[in-house]
This record gives sequence, structure tokens and C-alpha cells, in this order.
Amino acid sequence: MSSNPHTQDHNLTNEQGNDLSNSHDSYHAHFYFDESSLALATVLRTTIRDELGLEVGNLNTRLVGPHPQWSFAATFNHADFAAFLPWVKANRQELTVLIHAVTGDDLIDHTEHVHWLGSAIKLDLSSF
Repeated sequence: MSSNPHTQDHNLTNEQGNDLSNSHDSYHAHFYFDESSLALATVLRTTIRDELGLEVGNLNTRLVGPHPQWSFAATFNHADFAAFLPWVKANRQELTVLIHAVTGDDLIDHTEHVHWLGSAIKLDLSSF
């Protein structure tokens, strides 16, 4: 996925007014779904992988890691930020999406470097 180099550093503001700046090298976007939204999640995951060319994780229909709902993750980097995040906002429909930096410190990444699209979900941080 390529983006305009002049817009790479733009921030994204969520519904709660919180900003996520493009200040890290790598990010994850976790898309949360349930049985009623499985078809949408499947389409989004396939589109992200096949059309946007980003790495995606498994379509988890069980709880994985700190995520208290079914989910899948997409990995993107600093260069993808300006193009991918507006795409997520426009295409997530009713899905809640957690976006966080990947710095190597999972606790900080899932508590401080976070941005929610949709309603925030309480993560299970006990494994960190």
C-alpha cells in the first residue's frame, strides 16, 4: 500500500476526539466482530490482504491474547498510515477497531499507544 508522502504524518481523530499521530514505525489494527458480523469481517480481511496488500492475521473465532471478542489483525507501517486509517474509518461499518503502535512493549502498546474507532472494549491485560 502506498501513500502520499506529503500526508504521512497526519493524525487520525476518533469519535471520542482522541488523536493518534503517525509517530511509530509499525501498527496493528484489530477488528472486532461476532457471529452476526463474521461475513463483514471476512470481506474486510480479504480486501485488506488482497487489494490493499497488507499483512493480516487469522480470522479468530475464539478469544486470542488480550482481545475479549473475536478478532483479526492487520499490520501496517508508518508509510501506510495516511492511506489505511481513513480507509478503515470509511469501511469498518459497525465493527469496533483498536489501532495501536507496535513498539515491543505490549502493555504500553495496548494501553497508551491506542486509538479506538467505535466503542472502546475492555482488554484483558493480565497476560502482560
